[in-house]
Amino acid sequence: MSFTPQMKIPATYMRGGTSKGVFFKLTDLPQLAQVAGSARDNLLLRVIGSPDPYGKQTDGMGGATSSTSKTVILSKSAQPDHDVDYLFGQVAINKASVDWSGNCGNLTAAVGSFAISNGLVAADRIPENGLAVIRIWQANINKTIIANVPMTDGEVQETGDFELDGVTFPAAEIQVEFIDPSGGEGSMFPTGNLVDDLDVPGVGSLKVTLINAGIPTIFVNADEISYQGTELQDAINNDEKALAMFESVRAYGALKMGLIKDVSEAQGRQHTPKIAFVAKPAAYTSSSGKKISTSDVDLCVRALSMGKLHHAMMGTAAVAIGTAAAIPGTLVNLAAGGSERSSVTFGHPSGTLKVGAQAVLVEGQWQAKKAIMSRSARVLMEGWVRIPGDGF
Repeated sequence: MSFTPQMKIPATYMRGGTSKGVFFKLTDLPQLAQVAGSARDNLLLRVIGSPDPYGKQTDGMGGATSSTSKTVILSKSAQPDHDVDYLFGQVAINKASVDWSGNCGNLTAAVGSFAISNGLVAADRIPENGLAVIRIWQANINKTIIANVPMTDGEVQETGDFELDGVTFPAAEIQVEFIDPSGGEGSMFPTGNLVDDLDVPGVGSLKVTLINAGIPTIFVNADEISYQGTELQDAINNDEKALAMFESVRAYGALKMGLIKDVSEAQGRQHTPKIAFVAKPAAYTSSSGKKISTSDVDLCVRALSMGKLHHAMMGTAAVAIGTAAAIPGTLVNLAAGGSERSSVTFGHPSGTLKVGAQAVLVEGQWQAKKAIMSRSARVLMEGWVRIPGDGF
């Protein structure tokens, strides 16, 4: 019996923010995978090691969490006044699915660095020293993102003293600006309300803020679902009943947001919307043992990604948090004290994060102009990934 030999594909394994993923140049992919479709999905599934009924992704590059089961495809931008087109694929762990419905805000921090190092940005756009302002077209949601990438002697600077809760070692700071982050799929508040009543069978009626900013997100008050807002991963991820409750709320929230037509469709759309719960400031000990005091934060937020409580905070969800905090009357704003604000510092399982946002009221409708946060990024490994030649 003969078997198809392995093939190798140029790739770079990068950390961006609190996530890791496999990065590809579009032109380095096999011809069949250079366009959207089953061939591309199957290739990325095989690269990451999914579906894996053991939930470990041992036979691939994935790390068996939503934060480490990610892929990125980049190309020179086809959009005017942009440098690079960025396409993100969230790979499911235990089923054969790649979700293209949203962005990864954390990996966005690595996009500019990869684009510069891999010849996707025109030379006259890159300073010898200082900040390279890289204009990113986020192709999943058709939005502009600006990455301010530090340069030293003509090379991307990756080392530095910027510390990011959820990342063990310091690195160079990359400021990321999400331009006009609202309205990726319809208006920023799809129901027209800052707060809605969401009826969830088996759970009850919950007050929720449903927002499209950064990524579609459902916010609920922690105390309404019997939580404090200071929980760490084990408190929720080891509780199957709790996970089922969150998924049910997420499904009915997606339906109310108009993202799906039937709650059964939520299973096939795990990446969006996100679900998060908020609470007033409180002291707690982070997953690294760091003491967070009440005065360190404006509010506490916990968010789930791909059915599990995130170890820190998704970058796109941070955009949603910052935007909602800037709009008086949302659950996020109320948890943060209810005042007008242009930035917010929130507590998450790994520590704290500050995000700035600008929101304006135009003809009775809220619009987000910009959200800004600092992340970091680093190349972990570069070369080739190998998959069986018949793997896609």
